[in-house]
Amino acid sequence: MSDDKRRGVLFDVDGTLVDTTYLHTVSWWEALRQADHRVPMARIHRSIGMGSDKLLDHLLGAERDRDADGRLRDAHDALYGEYWERLAPLPGARELLRACAERGLRVVLATSAAEHEVTALRAALDVDDVIDSVTSSADAQESKPAPDILVAALDQSGLTAERVVFVGDSVWDVAAAGKLDIPCIGLTCGGTGRAELAGAGAVAVYDDPAALLDALPESAIGTLG
Repeated sequence: MSDDKRRGVLFDVDGTLVDTTYLHTVSWWEALRQADHRVPMARIHRSIGMGSDKLLDHLLGAERDRDADGRLRDAHDALYGEYWERLAPLPGARELLRACAERGLRVVLATSAAEHEVTALRAALDVDDVIDSVTSSADAQESKPAPDILVAALDQSGLTAERVVFVGDSVWDVAAAGKLDIPCIGLTCGGTGRAELAGAGAVAVYDDPAALLDALPESAIGTLG
């Protein structure tokens, strides 16, 4: 049940708060290479932010034989898992989450990462004391750019679309937020350019969490407080 008196910020995590976008890119590239799919890293990078099902559709075609998809996902997960102990938050990520909490805003991690990956991401951030709720891929029937994970984040946190801002790093994040009329702040630290995020509908674009923190009072988050 939503609490109309509370406001909050939904955060994507991969590439937005934790520096993982290129780790996912390399892991998918190697997983695909092992299965004899030669896909340029630039194309893979542009797909990061989608769920693995849509990413593979996007890269390999929706009409393909999907029998090998599970092996591709397992290979990606094994390769990406080698980085878990070295995951690092992006500049200002921890401080941004704490600043939002200090403003009385609910801090929600709206990620579609698998549950085991979420554990590693939360460990890298190390700010569980200010996080209100966290989603995972198990909470969404359909992955981004569908808005399912944001709907789940709202339901779990008791917030409404009218009283939140979403922060993400990919055009898929912006698209998902747009389907619920949630303002989305874009960050370029995941490797997507300022013009593209703005063109997708981001209400503002900053370099990274630290830059958003510096501009917090006048940002879309600042107006929530």
